[in-house]
Formats: sequence, structure tokens, C-alpha cells
Amino acid sequence: MSDGLLGRKIGMTSVYREGMQIPVTVIEVVPNPVVQVKSAEGQDGYDALQLAYGAKSLRQVNKPLSGHYKRAGVNPHRVLREFRGMAARDAGSEIHVEEIFAEGDRVSVRGTSKGRGFAGVIKRHNFHGHKGSHGTHESFRGPGSIGSTTSPGRVWLGQRLPGQYGNAKVSVKNLEVIEVVTDKNLLLVKGAVPGARNSIVELHKISGER
Repeated sequence: MSDGLLGRKIGMTSVYREGMQIPVTVIEVVPNPVVQVKSAEGQDGYDALQLAYGAKSLRQVNKPLSGHYKRAGVNPHRVLREFRGMAARDAGSEIHVEEIFAEGDRVSVRGTSKGRGFAGVIKRHNFHGHKGSHGTHESFRGPGSIGSTTSPGRVWLGQRLPGQYGNAKVSVKNLEVIEVVTDKNLLLVKGAVPGARNSIVELHKISGER
């Protein structure tokens, strides 16, 4: 695993570099407090930092979580995530965006895609539908036959059918960091990232050769 931080998707815009218009996603990455430090030498068995994002009222957390934050000296937050392989830091300290990311870095962004509710196979799986003639009636946008032949006479596991579309964990890999706006805690990433505006995303720095 690699270094990373939590951020909030602000939206999309474009910037100009060397006469080229580049579409970017603006992500707000305010300093992430370290809530817990895990080490391979301890009872955890692996190295990781537990980071938090999105301040929250003390009344909105239960007692176990309240005690967890209190031990670290951190105010309650909306989201807790673990990032493995990061350099050890003291609980209660903060990690700033410029400490992890720089212009030209490559990152993977993970978030929850927009939920689009119940959808049919044309919208969900890009099926093209049935003919409008030649005996077709009633099922113009249906999936067609979903069973196999008499042996085996059943529906195969993983058959593409109508169902819940979106609202799933999605990762977009190898995006380029176009700019780090330090004074506003903003990260400009080339291209689109999953999720709606104001949704929380995980940013993982890609190290080494592409």
C-alpha cells in the first residue's frame, strides 16, 4: 500500500496548461488528524495509520467512538479510514496535503458511485434491446432468454439482469495531480472521480514506475 489521505469532492472544472485545456476534479483535502497508529510489532500485526475526515458534533457519536477519539486527543469526525504502509506518526497529529502529494504525482481515487436506483439491462449493462418488428411484442427492453439449455436447466450465477445500479465502491486508478493549492487545501486531479459532489473520497499515491 502507499501513502494517502481523505478528501471531499467539490466538483469539476478545467485549467489551462501550455495552451491545453485540461478537465480536472477539485478535491478539498483539509489536514487529516491521526486517530490511531498500528504497528507490526504490536498486537495489530501490521503498520497502518487511522485517519479521520469531516468534523462532527460530540453528541452525534456513541460512547465507544467518543472514547476512541478522546484517547487520541481528536474531535469526533464523520469518517475513519486506515491507510497501510504509511510512516509512523503520533496520534493526534495532522497530515497536510502538501506532505503527501505534489504536482505530477499519480494517484488512485476511491469513492462511492452515484446511486441510480433500480435499472434495467439497457441502462445497467448496455444491452441494445430487441427488434421493433419480426414478432417482437411487449419485451422490447428486456434481457431475453436467461436460462441455459435443458442441461443444466438453471440460470447461471452472475447472469446480467435488472437490479440496483450504482451506489458501489469504485476506484479510478493512475490519475495525474495537476496542481496542489496549499493555501486552500485543494487538490486538482486530471479527469473524473467517482461520487457525487461533497462525497468523501480516498486518495492513494501511486509510487514507482507506471
